[in-house]
Amino acid sequence: MPGPTVGPADDTSTAPASTVPASTAPAFGTSPVVGRAGAGRAMVAVLGGLTALGPLTTDLYLPGLPAIAEDLAAEPAAVQLTLTFSMFGVAAGQLLFGPLSDRFGRRPPLLVGLVVYTVSSVVCVVAPNLSVLIAARFVQGAAGSAGLVIGRAVARDRFQGVAMLRFLASIALISGLAPILAPIVGAQLLRFTSWRGTFGALTALGLLLALAAFGALRETLPPQARNGGGAGAALRTMGRLLRRLPFLGLALTSSLSFGALFGYISGSSTVLQHVYQVSPQTYSLLFGLNSLSIVVTTQLNGRVLAPRFTARALMLGGLATAVAAGVALVLLTTVWDFGLAGFCPPLFVLMGSLGVVLPNTAAQALSLVEPQVAGTASALLGTGNFLCGALVAPLSSLGGRPSAVLLAVVVLGCGVLALVAYVTMCRPVRLRAVAG
Repeated sequence: MPGPTVGPADDTSTAPASTVPASTAPAFGTSPVVGRAGAGRAMVAVLGGLTALGPLTTDLYLPGLPAIAEDLAAEPAAVQLTLTFSMFGVAAGQLLFGPLSDRFGRRPPLLVGLVVYTVSSVVCVVAPNLSVLIAARFVQGAAGSAGLVIGRAVARDRFQGVAMLRFLASIALISGLAPILAPIVGAQLLRFTSWRGTFGALTALGLLLALAAFGALRETLPPQARNGGGAGAALRTMGRLLRRLPFLGLALTSSLSFGALFGYISGSSTVLQHVYQVSPQTYSLLFGLNSLSIVVTTQLNGRVLAPRFTARALMLGGLATAVAAGVALVLLTTVWDFGLAGFCPPLFVLMGSLGVVLPNTAAQALSLVEPQVAGTASALLGTGNFLCGALVAPLSSLGGRPSAVLLAVVVLGCGVLALVAYVTMCRPVRLRAVAG
């Protein structure tokens, strides 16, 4: 298998990363009717919608959880399994669709995933009991992950360096708004329909994205650049990637950073509402502000910071900021008790730092692999993120009582481990050795 085709991880070149000559590599999003600029915007819009599908699938129905429990005569704790199994589906689905996109191209697995997503959403609408709903949610999460994992692979097919970061930032601008708007839209839907109607909305969204992807997105991985072989070859590729110390270090850095994010998401609701006694409306406002922090810093990273600083400098700065925010959060919940005024600012800074760390980690990791295995590499990154998030999420609720101190410790621990993983496993000389 040929070696990587890109320069050092800190390279700021904007040249396309594909190993296939431009004359033979089909343009993604171009058509005889739409010009390149319009097609590029269509590509970003569709891929942004595809990556937003995961957060929308997770968050849109959350306001209806009590209604699901009442309608299906189930315990609230059991209804929470619809969320848990959806997350496991997202993690498992990436391991499926990533290697498939390396073998068959990006377009066919993506379209299949969208069709399966739409069908599973219909099953959620008509689910007669909780068991059927949980199973459908797992399939829905797995199928919806196709857009997430293949979107990153498309970025590797087309770009490297700063150009890749700009492309990812454009997609993130759309997908980053999803967790901010989804609970609000879901709550408004419940004013006019039942919880089944929210899944009807997801069905319509899946169908719309399937039609948009079919019409607007072209293949970016031509047949001559694909990675042949079946499941055994995919497993060997995963093993080979994980044996590359820099790639493993970046994957661990990404997963642990994502763990800090999930530690905040899982614990902030109970801490803010039960410890600091804020109203649900105030919590929604604070959650939205922190989500906006990630969106803004992601855009600054791709459009302002990346052209001026090396990827390593941005990573070290982002990770150091995350650790500093974690230290401040621990001190302000243990040594100095400033209440809500001391709890919220460090979290806002932490979320902003992740807007720098997460896209740079993904861009560096994908720049270390060949385009023909970018789907598999993207799957490993995404699966590690969601598995770490699933493992970390319950830690902020240990003991059964909400604790601001425990949440702070979880966030700080993930930040410190992420920094250690990056510094020890992703030294510049190792990155150059793999990329060179």
